[in-house]
Amino acid sequence: MAGYAPRSRGLSRRELLKQIAGAGLYLPFVSGAAIGSPLFQNIEASTTSVQGLSPEDDRLLEEIEKAHFQYFWDQANPQTGLVRDRCNAHTNDNSIVASIAATGFGLTALCIGENRHYVSTDDARNRVLATLRFLWKKLPTHRGFLYHFANVNTGERVWDSEVSSVDTAILLCGILTCRAHFEAHSEISNLSYEIFNRVDWTWLSEDTTLLPHGWRPETGFLPYRWDYYSELMMMYLLGLGSSAYPLNVDVWNAWKRVKFEYDGLRYIGSFAPLFVHQYSQAWFDFRNKRDKYADYFENSTIATEVHRRFCIELAKQFPDYSDDLWGITSSDSQLGYVVWGGPPALGPIDGTVVPCATGGSLPFLPTATLRVLHNIRNRYPVAWSRYGYVDAFNPLKQWYGHDVIGIDLGITLLMAENLRTNFVWETFMKNAEATRGMERAGFQPYTPSKKPLF
Repeated sequence: MAGYAPRSRGLSRRELLKQIAGAGLYLPFVSGAAIGSPLFQNIEASTTSVQGLSPEDDRLLEEIEKAHFQYFWDQANPQTGLVRDRCNAHTNDNSIVASIAATGFGLTALCIGENRHYVSTDDARNRVLATLRFLWKKLPTHRGFLYHFANVNTGERVWDSEVSSVDTAILLCGILTCRAHFEAHSEISNLSYEIFNRVDWTWLSEDTTLLPHGWRPETGFLPYRWDYYSELMMMYLLGLGSSAYPLNVDVWNAWKRVKFEYDGLRYIGSFAPLFVHQYSQAWFDFRNKRDKYADYFENSTIATEVHRRFCIELAKQFPDYSDDLWGITSSDSQLGYVVWGGPPALGPIDGTVVPCATGGSLPFLPTATLRVLHNIRNRYPVAWSRYGYVDAFNPLKQWYGHDVIGIDLGITLLMAENLRTNFVWETFMKNAEATRGMERAGFQPYTPSKKPLF
């Protein structure tokens, strides 16, 4: 079926999106609101701290974080530190495929786990060291960039996967988080510095201001470019922040920021699932900052609210969707792995609910997303596993996925911690590469109530 592909074949979310685009499954964006209508002003305040959470909310978030952390502890090879791309949440899983993106989330999870005493300082630090040593000495690289999928035990390339620009960026975010959190440990600091600075961003941008998705030794650069607003921000900002191979500032202005409108709400977006509004913001702190184009934190808040309304509108077709149960982003489905979401409707939506859609947006709409996560935990016990929420489930079809996916657990874990304590944001932003990247991109502090979104 067009649009479906199991992740076991090694296709990335971006490759699936390109396939869908090529098949003509993107629909023109249509809205009943007139372009130029005022920006919606009453969206839920998005700066909730732990003091604003109820005891029930905090207990749920603690349960989620502890379960999701356990995935990254159990499903990493202790010798290599590489984290499995996914696993069956109900049985022992001996799959060998790791992803470097899951490993980046896993490194950040180790910092969260040590900070919350899910694991001892010595055990967390030793796991970080094992990971960094393997990344530096043994994992195959090209110009510092890493292959998307690797053997969890040996590090060998799997599935003829590409050297991935954005997945390398996710790994680097995890590495920098460890460097800042374990700053007193000289070997962690030194290895983090060396791994980050061998990444040759100038090779990636040699003849283009729009970075390619990746490179394969058999065919060269992939034909796709990071040209529209998406999770690309973290990658461009890391490249701008590099001291060894910095990107030119022109790259920040090269990608397109297309304005969408839905139900009177205007925001920058893409024809892509909700995760594109979440990933960069798991590490980079965009709150109360803007470049010359937008306030991206408030933009993600609006995009999440738009998605909530879109799902509720879909209740006419799929009556399981409601204010208490919504959220669609790239995930498993009854027919395999699929890229879906909206608006506009993307992929064969069938009533499936994806917990990381709301979990990854916790800091943007705390009350609305927590309502959903409480509802899933209380009313759908089969959707909970030893590692927390399963990747997806469909109440209409009585289907519950048996797998969890590392990056989906990761985005929920990191955003839950950011909502509670700002820990990941505050730790990651201690890195000079992060602050320098945002400064070179033109970010300035501002008071959101006094200026428009864009």
